[in-house]
Amino acid sequence: MKGFLCFVLTVLLSDGINCLLLPGKDYGRLKSSASSFSHSFTRARRLPIPTHRVIDPIEDCFLVTSEEGELFFKSASDEPSVCGIYMIADPDKRIQVTFNYVDVPCENGGLVAWVDGWELNGQVWPADAWDDDRVVESCDRRPQRKLVSHQNAALIQYRVPAQGKGFAVTIRHFRNARPCNVMLFGSEGVYTLRNHGESGNCSVIAVSPAIVRVLDLNVGQSLKRDILDMETGTIHRCTKRGLQDYVEIGGASGLDHTKMEVLDSICGLDSKEGRRPAYIACEDTVVRLVSTGQYHNSVTLAFSPLPMEDIEHSDLICGLNSL
Repeated sequence: MKGFLCFVLTVLLSDGINCLLLPGKDYGRLKSSASSFSHSFTRARRLPIPTHRVIDPIEDCFLVTSEEGELFFKSASDEPSVCGIYMIADPDKRIQVTFNYVDVPCENGGLVAWVDGWELNGQVWPADAWDDDRVVESCDRRPQRKLVSHQNAALIQYRVPAQGKGFAVTIRHFRNARPCNVMLFGSEGVYTLRNHGESGNCSVIAVSPAIVRVLDLNVGQSLKRDILDMETGTIHRCTKRGLQDYVEIGGASGLDHTKMEVLDSICGLDSKEGRRPAYIACEDTVVRLVSTGQYHNSVTLAFSPLPMEDIEHSDLICGLNSL
């Protein structure tokens, strides 16, 4: 069965960093540069201690961390290996990175890049809001300003082909009063997406298969409610009905949720919790709120892990279901 055993991000990361992101590229159509960087890495570890830490060039080339603190990296060789620090915080947090120093020669392709989001296998997240300003590159000198993500995930990619050279960063998490895009490292909890009356798209992506239940839905309805307002219930297949504000539920085989396979698009006003949950058997489970700005849209979702025994009976099996 295709695509179901890669449930854990460490497996996804085993060959994930193929290139450093470069300004001026079309990040909606990133191309992998695996031909340039053929070295693949098979280890990804969580950072256990939120204090000072020296990154091991071999063990921690793929580092996934949810902790705050200071990280140091010093290259052990002249090899042009591309590595990454994948940072993730609580759903209602943003990530701030301060480069304390950068001693990375620009010669031979040395580079350190801050990415406001994640990049993996040539795909970026959140793809809906991507632009060149989300990437800041440096070598020889450190970025002077503090770099703050728009969501709860960020990335530092680096290539230091000079023995003894490196950099140091301090990671901090701060409250995000209006989260729009949320990444879940796991698939359990209750989350609410809101557009706050603005146009644009928001999303929740769980880096695993999951069961998704819609607890409360208010999408594409009037701004004001009174005692005479009647709930419409959940309206299904809203995109096929030509409705412009809706919620897509589905999954993807990569970070770019604009390429997700959609199980259903829903809208309406429904406060009941009796709806049947959606079983999504994909590498990534995605719920995407699309808003025109005409309404104050919100959707409350409950995520839970998809048991192995339920995978073959799921509502959506990425790569196998016809849309």
